Amino acid sequence: MSTNNLIRMANQIGGFFESMPDRQEALEGIVMHLKKFWDPRMRRDFLAMVDGDAHGQIKDIVLEAMRLHRAILI
Repeated sequence: MSTNNLIRMANQIGGFFESMPDRQEALEGIVMHLKKFWDPRMRRDFLAMVDGDAHGQIKDIVLEAMRLHRAILI
């Protein structure tokens, strides 16, 4: 899957969870959604984007979720 598609999808997921009043629940929800619905290759590629130059295109809430709960996706 292309870089742009993964970032777009992650940002859409982040946008959905961003509206939740409980920030911690939202951050966990983002990561659990990726774990449940993205295959390991997609998760691995996305984490590489988070670590690389593409992180500037990723919503802050998604980046925060990755920093706090990254181990769940590995």
